[in-house]
Formats: sequence, C-alpha cells, structure tokens
Amino acid sequence: MDPNLRNLKEFLTLFNKITELCFDRCVNNFNGRTADNPENICVNHCVNKFAVFNQAMMKIYVEVQTQLNQKRLKEFEEQQKSAEQKPLQSPLSTTEKSTSLRSEPKITKTLPA
Repeated sequence: MDPNLRNLKEFLTLFNKITELCFDRCVNNFNGRTADNPENICVNHCVNKFAVFNQAMMKIYVEVQTQLNQKRLKEFEEQQKSAEQKPLQSPLSTTEKSTSLRSEPKITKTLPA
C-alpha cells in the first residue's frame, strides 16, 4: 500500500474515533440542529485533551525509539568488531606450535643387533 494512502487512512481512522468519543461524551440534547454552548465547550475540552495526550505520548515514543536505535547500533558495531577479530585469531600461533613440538617426548626404539 502506498505510504501516503496508508497515512491518510490512519489519520481518518483516528479522526473518526476522536469524533465518536467526544460526541458520545458531550452531546446529550438532540432537540436542535446546532450544539449549545456547554456541548461546544465539552467538545473543545475533549479534543484538546486528546491532542495534548497524543503529543506527550509521541514525544516519549520518539525518545524511547531513539534510545533503542542507539542501543541496536552499538550492539551491531560490537558484533562487527568481534566478527572482524575472529578470523585474525588462529588456534595456535607459530611460536606455540614450535614449543609444543619441542616439548613432546622423543620416542626411541632400540633395535636388536
């Protein structure tokens, strides 16, 4: 799905939910075509409360997401460093090999004359 279309769909879904929520909370009188003053005040408070909450939540989300991304980047860099160091490390270095060969006991066999 096109990202712009998906964003529009998410926005409209959110708008519809807020509209339904605030309408259900604030509109009680269906005797006139327009909302009376207490209903208008209630709707404004409802929408503003949601907007402030949503803004605070998005701020926290961005902070947490940034921290997670930094942590993942650090872990990735550590994995890259360890992957680069593994091929450089051999099981035995040349000095260890020669030392281990020298320390092995020599086997001599006496042959009958």
